[in-house]
This record gives sequence, structure tokens and C-alpha cells, in this order.
Amino acid sequence: MSRRTLLRGLASTAGALALGGCAGLGATGARFDASSLSADPTLLVATTRKRVNGGRSKPWFGPERAPAMSVGRAKLVPPDDSRFSLAAAGLASWRLDRVEPVAGEIGDLLTHPGGASDVLIYVHGFKQNFETAALDAAQLSDGIRFRGQTMVFSWPSKDGLFDYAYDRDSAMWSRDGFESVLQSIVATPGSGRVHIVAHSMGTMLTLESLRQLHARYGDAVVDRIGAVVFAAPDIDMDVFSSAINRIGPLARKITVIAATNDRALALSGRLAGGMTRVGAAEKAAIERLGVRVIDASHEGWGVINHDLFLTNAEVRQVIRRSIDATTA
Repeated sequence: MSRRTLLRGLASTAGALALGGCAGLGATGARFDASSLSADPTLLVATTRKRVNGGRSKPWFGPERAPAMSVGRAKLVPPDDSRFSLAAAGLASWRLDRVEPVAGEIGDLLTHPGGASDVLIYVHGFKQNFETAALDAAQLSDGIRFRGQTMVFSWPSKDGLFDYAYDRDSAMWSRDGFESVLQSIVATPGSGRVHIVAHSMGTMLTLESLRQLHARYGDAVVDRIGAVVFAAPDIDMDVFSSAINRIGPLARKITVIAATNDRALALSGRLAGGMTRVGAAEKAAIERLGVRVIDASHEGWGVINHDLFLTNAEVRQVIRRSIDATTA
């Protein structure tokens, strides 16, 4: 996609954004009463994983790297929120019913029945299969009551405790694919802002893709990117600092959720030769890099404290407010 094509897409959506105002998560609490997924449990899918069973039956996509990216729609089954259900007691969750591959581009998946619609993209971390990544995306979107379309970007993780090196390489290998996803969305007429929540190793992939996007198109894409939330980022501090310095105004979009008692990142740091990961660093050290930081060290009561963005209501509120601030 050329810079001219992207700029033409940006220009064509300017009117829709002006009319749509606070599309997606808005400035008032009423917009958070229910998520869009609760009304239409359809999750957009973009993945660099190789298809299994043609992508039409479980497990849909495996841990191998695909020669080309696949896109589609995942049909979800929401938790039963009736009074006597397990969900009402917090013991049930979303289920993945089926995946419908689509022959086309990411832009072909986007629908705008009520005008400009924001998109929330979830990028998973280390040791995840396709299904768990999709369900985490649904849980996140519903948990923050996101009003817009939700997408999971799933890269080839082997879902194994001892496959850290393979997962890290697969994440970096997928950065061009994720960049193309972002390009397609921001150039699609009628689409709103793109919000990204990336977890753990997925933050490295996301940051690299944003760096490439900015290098290619410059500040033309800044207004189309909303909140960028890095939850427990598994990135070396020096690598993070270098990339932040290369993405210009996009750096101001970033919120880092860190916890010094994140034991998963403590292990990751040891595997990386004793280098502290951003998500486990002290708040002051991260803030010196010029990004917003939320210290969640006192929010986690578990043994690992690596997935607080899903399990902790206060951390979910941080994500919700970060998105709200970009759409008000």
C-alpha cells in the first residue's frame, strides 16, 4: 500500500470522524453499559498462523508459520448471565463456536452500520494457542465494555513452556503482517480509530509494527491510532527506549501497565541474560522514556501477576480510561 493510497483513505474518513465525534468508547459512562460483543458476539480474526483443517474446525490454526496471513470472523458464545448461571458466580467464560475464513483484505471485514466505528485489536503474548488468544480478546473487550469492533491478531506461538525462543522469533516474524493490518484499517473509509492492547511478548511485535508504520507514513497515521496499551511488556528496556525514540508522536499514545512483582517477567529477564523487562521495571525508570505508566504492583494477589489486564477490575479500568481519553 502506497503513502498516496493511505493518505487518500485518511482524507475520505475525515468527514465520517467529524460527524461521528466520540465513536466507540465515548466520554460518558453510559457508553460503557454494554459491550458490542454482548449484542453481536463476532470477533474479527487476523493471524499469521498456518491453517489446520482449512481453518474451519477446531483447532482452526496451529503453531506453525503460514505463508500468507489469514483473515476471518470468529463466532463466539457469550457467558450465560442469568441469575443461576455459572457466569453469574464468575465461574464461566466465553466460548469459541466456529471460525469463518474470509477471502479478502482486513478492510473487507469492517462494518459500519451506525457510522464510524472504532476497532480494538488484542495482540496476545507468549505461550498461547489460537483459541485462548481469541477468548482473551473477547473477555478483554467485554470486560471494558468496548463499543466498536474487536479483533484478535494471533501470531504463531507453540503454547509450550520451553518454546520461548520459537515464540520470540515468531512474534518478530509477524511484525510485517501486523503492520499490514494497521495499514488496512486506517486506510478503510468510514473506520474510526484503532486501539491496541498488547500483552507480554505481543508488545514487542506491536511496537516494532508501529515503528515500521511510522517510518513508512510519518505523522499521517497518528490521528487514526487511539490508545496503545502495553500490558506487562516483555521487552528489554534498551530496545524499548530505542523504538520509542523512532515513532514520534505515537509514543504519546502508549500506556504501560507494569508490576515489579510480575514473576513471569522476572523469569523472562533471566532467560534474556539478566536484562530487566519493561513490564517489571520501576515506574520512574519507565516514565523517563516519555510514556504513561501505571504501576499495578499492588493490584495482583496471585502467584504470577502477569495477566492483570484480564483478571483485575482496576487494571481493566485503566485500559478503559486510556481508550476513553483518545475518543472524547
